[in-house]
Amino acid sequence: MKISVFGLGYVGCVSLGCLAKNGHHLTGVDVNSFKVDLINKGQPTILEKDIDTIIKDGHEQGRIKATLDAKAAVMETDLSIICVGTPSSPQGHLNLSYIFKTAEQIGEALKDKDRFHVITIRSTVLPGTNEKFGKIVEEFSGKERGKHFSVVSNPEFLREGTAVKDYYNPSVTVVGGDHEQALEMVASLYQELDAPIKKTDIKIAEIIKYVNNSYHALKIVFANEVGNICKSMDIDSHKVMELFCSDTHLNISPAYFKPGFAYGGSCLPKDLKGLVTLGHDNYLYTPVLSGIEASNENQKKSAFELVTKSGKKNICFVGLSFKEGTDDLRYSPSVDLAEMLIGKGYNITIYDENVHMSKLIGANEAYINERLPHLSELLSTDLEEAIKNNDVIIVNHRNFEGCKYFDLLKEKEVIDLVRVDELKELPQYAGLCW
Repeated sequence: MKISVFGLGYVGCVSLGCLAKNGHHLTGVDVNSFKVDLINKGQPTILEKDIDTIIKDGHEQGRIKATLDAKAAVMETDLSIICVGTPSSPQGHLNLSYIFKTAEQIGEALKDKDRFHVITIRSTVLPGTNEKFGKIVEEFSGKERGKHFSVVSNPEFLREGTAVKDYYNPSVTVVGGDHEQALEMVASLYQELDAPIKKTDIKIAEIIKYVNNSYHALKIVFANEVGNICKSMDIDSHKVMELFCSDTHLNISPAYFKPGFAYGGSCLPKDLKGLVTLGHDNYLYTPVLSGIEASNENQKKSAFELVTKSGKKNICFVGLSFKEGTDDLRYSPSVDLAEMLIGKGYNITIYDENVHMSKLIGANEAYINERLPHLSELLSTDLEEAIKNNDVIIVNHRNFEGCKYFDLLKEKEVIDLVRVDELKELPQYAGLCW
């Protein structure tokens, strides 16, 4: 394939070399004549392991060249990859002027091009950039998105120092777009790599790198705060985290990574508080660990606000325990939500097949007697009747079989805290964070 790469910085140079190594013909485009001259001499624009040899070989084989002429590059290629810089402001906003200037250049070039052209954004951009990029191309070309060109989002996950290795060994390749032919063309660039290719929505492709890198930053800070606590108690923090990472069932796994309601139960709140207290007792500042509970409380507040927006006062809870399959009410976020609503004058009905007053004992009984002392008056054993007699249905257990009550639920406002997918078809449905 004939490909033009706009921006000959880190990502652009690696993309140029690796795609040429895979047999494609590349034209690099940059406003910096020094970078263009380097590529045309068979030299890389960056210092990175193996890239010098790759660029040299690609140039000698006639597969790599560079130019200052954006129009010429677009006219002679089938696909343009955007790798221009998107520097960040101190406030976290991106400077997208280089991205949009490139859109103008490509738009101008497409005025005189008859063939369908695919544009791929590799630069790290915020959601919505792809759409705006396409509108600029339409404005400057007079052409129509989807008919004469398409814009695909294809985020890169390259780390400095291992960029070439990362290019050829990704965990996943992400392509987001709204045109199947364009998606197939971009996906074909990576068909030789031993990694799944995930086709997705444009905005998902745009945000995923921000989510990835924010989580990586969180992992580093989490490990450092654990390390500081361990050091203060003369514990080997590296042995602790080595043991932590050996659990691939829960710790290093997809477990818990589903946006939804707050955590609860007898373990997580207690043990988190215990670890934070250890740090405090040793005069350590642990803002990430200390901030977890505050974020969890905010999720309860978000659920409360969803209910108040309904304007209805009769509320049915489907599930009260902190998760399905248990009657453990200790620190259940649903108990807190019910308590908040009762305090504001709402009428509450609760259905939970596992919660029976006669079977609550010990700490579980003591907890609910303190928080919801009149629970026996709120419990219902007939879910169908509970739904019929209320205006808002709050679903807090994933095992709720909504299809059985679909016709009844059509007339209700449904607030889903756990994402039961079949409920999304209801006319008055609201997901907590989706």
